[in-house]
Amino acid sequence: KTDVVKYARAERVAGDSKFNGWKLWNLALEGITSFSTFPLRIWTYIGLAVAGVAFLYGAWMIFDTLAFGNAVRGYPSLLVSILFLGGIQLIGIGVLGEYIGRIYIET
Repeated sequence: KTDVVKYARAERVAGDSKFNGWKLWNLALEGITSFSTFPLRIWTYIGLAVAGVAFLYGAWMIFDTLAFGNAVRGYPSLLVSILFLGGIQLIGIGVLGEYIGRIYIET
């Protein structure tokens, strides 16, 4: 059962609050990052997504070349290489960060 309780809110004794939006943002970030390794795990997922998209696009370029004879220009192949290696690096950073975060939490 739900009921409504009406009350009169008293004025703040210390005047207006000095706690602005920026301080609230910093408090939220501190709360998210201090007690969890989940933000570190996000980088692993982002790396998997980037490497996966690069791999799929590279596979499409190979299929397009073999099946239809379309020549691959230099820019897309360079983009695939950079994105794939960047994704692998993000996976490594995420795994290493989560490992260090768990060590930090256990001490």
